[in-house]
This record gives sequence, C-alpha cells and structure tokens, in this order.
Amino acid sequence: MSLRKSLYALALSLTPAIAFAHPGHGDHGLIAGLAHPVTGLDHLLAMFAVGLWAAQQQGAARLALPCTFVLTMLIGGLLGFEGLEMPFMETGIAASVLALGLCVALAVRPPLALAMLATAAFALAHGVAHGLELPELSSPWLYAAGFVAATAALHAAGYGIVRLLPQAAAPLVRCAGLASAGAGAWLLAG
Repeated sequence: MSLRKSLYALALSLTPAIAFAHPGHGDHGLIAGLAHPVTGLDHLLAMFAVGLWAAQQQGAARLALPCTFVLTMLIGGLLGFEGLEMPFMETGIAASVLALGLCVALAVRPPLALAMLATAAFALAHGVAHGLELPELSSPWLYAAGFVAATAALHAAGYGIVRLLPQAAAPLVRCAGLASAGAGAWLLAG
C-alpha cells in the first residue's frame, strides 16, 4: 500500500471517533488513556506536530521536544487528577495546534530553551485536560500510562515520517504543518 493510501486509511479510521474524545470513552483505565490523545482532533494534531517539528530540528532538540512534552503533559495530568483547572485551557490547546502547525510549516528552529518552554506550556494544557477527563472508576495510573504511551507514539509517528521521507518531501511536511495550523485557527474560532 502506498504512503498516500496509508495516510487516507488512517484518516478515515480516526474520523468517526473524533467526536468521542472528551465526553468519555466507555472503556476504563489503560484503554481510555490510549484513546484520549488519538481520538481528539486537537490532541492528535498537536502531538503529531511535536514529532514533525522535532524531526526538523538539529541536535539535542530532536529528543528534547518530545520528552519535554511527554513529561510536562504527565505533570499536567497529575494536576488534573487533583481537580486543578487551568484558565483558558481549551484555548491553550487550540492555540497549541495553531502554533505547533506554524512551527512545522515554517520549519522554525528557535533556541532550545525557548522551544522547550513553548512545548512545555502547550503540554501542560493538554495534560490537565487529560487529567480532568479521567473516567469514573478508572485507575489514574493506568489511564496516565495510556495517554503517555499514545502521546509518545504520536510523537514517534510524526518524527518517523519526516526522517523516513526523502528530503524532496519536505514541502509535504510543511503543508501538513500548514493544515494543522489551519485546524488550530478553526478550533480557536469555534
């Protein structure tokens, strides 16, 4: 199966589940945690974009950005489990989709500290959202393990696509970033 057909199949398989990302997943614990980042368009695009953006970086930033996101998201998740609510959390999540998409589209390479700070701020909002949406009767630890694993997989998928594609495909990656930025702008407007 060609890459294009594989991406179409992936998009089609995720489409029906997008609406179910936030109200609850029906499954508890690990499965619910795995589902949350993958079935919410906002989370899916932001986390995939982190992987794309990391692959566009050089040196330590390639690993630092995804690791920063995962660790900070986990901290945010733990805060969410305790009931902490962030002001403008959903706006922050939508802004992360827009900003990370633009970072990919423009292939920006800011200083590592600035890139990590922005990544951490976005991850905190995503993590608190995950934590606040812990399904009833779920093990918080299994749920956290699920959303951490799904996030790391999305980062790895984005990273892998950029690193495996020939250099001539760089404009396609930038177009994906632009599409993500457009989705982020749509989410902010909604």
